[in-house]
Amino acid sequence: DLGIGRAPGGSPLDSFALRRDRNSQQTEDDFPKQLLELIAFLHGGFRPDHAFSRIELSPAMPGAPDVWLLGSSMWSAAAAAQLGLPYAFAHFIDPTHTRAAIEYYRTHFKPSNELSAPVAILGISAISAPTDAEAQRMASSVRLFVRHARQGMRGPIPTPEQALAELGPGPLPADVMMRETGEWPRAIIGTPDHVRDTLVDIASVLHLEEVMLVTVVHDHQARLRSHELLAKTFNLTPR
Repeated sequence: DLGIGRAPGGSPLDSFALRRDRNSQQTEDDFPKQLLELIAFLHGGFRPDHAFSRIELSPAMPGAPDVWLLGSSMWSAAAAAQLGLPYAFAHFIDPTHTRAAIEYYRTHFKPSNELSAPVAILGISAISAPTDAEAQRMASSVRLFVRHARQGMRGPIPTPEQALAELGPGPLPADVMMRETGEWPRAIIGTPDHVRDTLVDIASVLHLEEVMLVTVVHDHQARLRSHELLAKTFNLTPR
């Protein structure tokens, strides 16, 4: 699988560093053109009169990865539908348009050489632990990280101890709450059963066969444990 997204990510300075043309502040968004060229390179799909058709790839290999369009907006839903690509919606980035984007993609999908029917998955944050209290403790790390990011501070994900010492007990301050602007929260936090039931509910409403979990916590072993707990409650067989 090859996931392609339009946004470079990072800060405005990061985006500037990645820009191909730095001669002007406002450059034309040529992502659609780049995407079509990439697909043509992967499948030898350039017209004979196209200059790039004379380019010989070496080493050349049979087949090509499935190209997924990644996005968190209605633009990406429309592009994936128009090009007949599988679509991965980043609910964990912006949950505002989740249902609308998935439904638009399905209803406007045009079959292509890539895909004969729409295929969509949802990227969503999930943190699981044996108790709700422990899951919320783990989640405090990313909440402090969000506060620091909004203040222009960069750094690694803090420990739960650091987070709780700065955030304090009780209700979270407004500046560290991840603004929930969608039908479902961007992060599902709690016991394995709670996370499972919520994910199943979302997937059922959106008619999804697959979700992709993003687990941002300080400790890698805690992340693995979260995955293990969810795999068990979903009755998944280890590889």
